[in-house]
Amino acid sequence: MRILIAITIALSAGAEIIDRIAVSVGNEVITTDQVHDEVCVAAFLNHTQPDLSAGERRKAAERLIEQTLIKREMDFTHYPLPALSDADPLVKKVEAGYPGRQAFLSTLAGYAISEDDLRRHLWWQLTLLKFTGERFRPSIQVTTAEIRQYYREQVAKWREQGVTAIPSFEESRDAMEKALTEERVNQVMDRWLGDARTQIDIRFRNGVF
Repeated sequence: MRILIAITIALSAGAEIIDRIAVSVGNEVITTDQVHDEVCVAAFLNHTQPDLSAGERRKAAERLIEQTLIKREMDFTHYPLPALSDADPLVKKVEAGYPGRQAFLSTLAGYAISEDDLRRHLWWQLTLLKFTGERFRPSIQVTTAEIRQYYREQVAKWREQGVTAIPSFEESRDAMEKALTEERVNQVMDRWLGDARTQIDIRFRNGVF
């Protein structure tokens, strides 16, 4: 339905608006503006210059596709979304990395994004983390043997990196268990996303990327 609405509006306003459709995910639309904003916000948070090459815009579009698939699952399960204000502490944390509010706002403007753009982006990332944790983490169980193996692998990496103050297994067990669990959650989510992609029509607009 949203695609039909977007096309109807585009036809009435001219071809310029049609060109704003970058990707369709089922009946959802991802616009070129959304792809542009995804690139710019990510660059701002990473303190890098926005790379608007076709390859980077394609990567941003892929992230937005994944977010769209997860949002569809949220809608299907009637997942309660957190308040937008829940992202305020995250915005403040980012702002604290600048010498003052004016420097923060000026830098945002340099990336062609607003504070509200940043807030919505951080809110959505927070929402995704909460949802994927609640959706996939309960199915993850790690054994002591698996945690020990994971610890041994980390010790090998530390030694390769020249780390000398290597904590004992007991000292790092909680951190190892958390890291291994998160790794497994990401693996399960990746498989879920792969399956979800096969069940929906995803189309990239010709000439956009």
